[in-house]
Amino acid sequence: MDKITGQNGSKGGGFSLKKLAPLALIVLLFASFFLFGLDEYLTFRALSENRDGLLNFVNDNYLMAILLYMVLYIVAVACSFPGGLLMTVTGGFLFGWIVAGATTVIAATIGATILFFVAATSLGEPLRKKAGPWLKKLEGGFAENALSYLLFLRLVPAFPFWLVNIAPAFLGVKLKTYIIGTLFGIIPGTFVFAFLGVGLDSIIVEQKGKYDACMASGQAGCTLDFQISSLITTEIILSFVALGVVSLMPIVIKKLRKGQAT
Repeated sequence: MDKITGQNGSKGGGFSLKKLAPLALIVLLFASFFLFGLDEYLTFRALSENRDGLLNFVNDNYLMAILLYMVLYIVAVACSFPGGLLMTVTGGFLFGWIVAGATTVIAATIGATILFFVAATSLGEPLRKKAGPWLKKLEGGFAENALSYLLFLRLVPAFPFWLVNIAPAFLGVKLKTYIIGTLFGIIPGTFVFAFLGVGLDSIIVEQKGKYDACMASGQAGCTLDFQISSLITTEIILSFVALGVVSLMPIVIKKLRKGQAT
């Protein structure tokens, strides 16, 4: 009874309302995030305005603050909320880069796995059945070297995090492979961004000082803002790309060996 039926009343290719329910919940949470203006809290301005309160809360409730940070990060990743970079940098600012890096890797892996599992069970299998031979060919090529491809996609910051979370679900990647690729693939970037967060407090103080001075002078157009992405230098990006290329070496070696064998 829970199968979606087509116009002729027949079952609609395996799409199940029960399986689609978790995906519908994620879509609802994503829409609510913007509908209720929660995206305003994931900004540099909001972080600056709440700096003292956050630091005091962490000092008074350190373990609870870490747990709350992890829960929020899991939800943010599972629902594909924006602001992952800001959250990671903020974690480094609040907890130090080692603790923030470790907890963020765990939380992000859990959140990504939840989204992967929901996408795979809700849409992955039915879409693979309907897509035809072209997707099966792509699926076969990806599955043969799934871990290397996943590591590349995770390491190189050219692909949206949410897209890398769900794309493997449609290519038949095994859950174990996905978890391993995600866990190890996000470690370098996560720890780098958490380390950048250690110096965030000085940036907040500097920007607030400029903003307060602007307001005191009576100038128009005073803004309290800073682009977190500006902390990411070309050298950092090139380092990630280099790691991504290294992750593809097993594929290159395998192809070279096949070529020599023939």
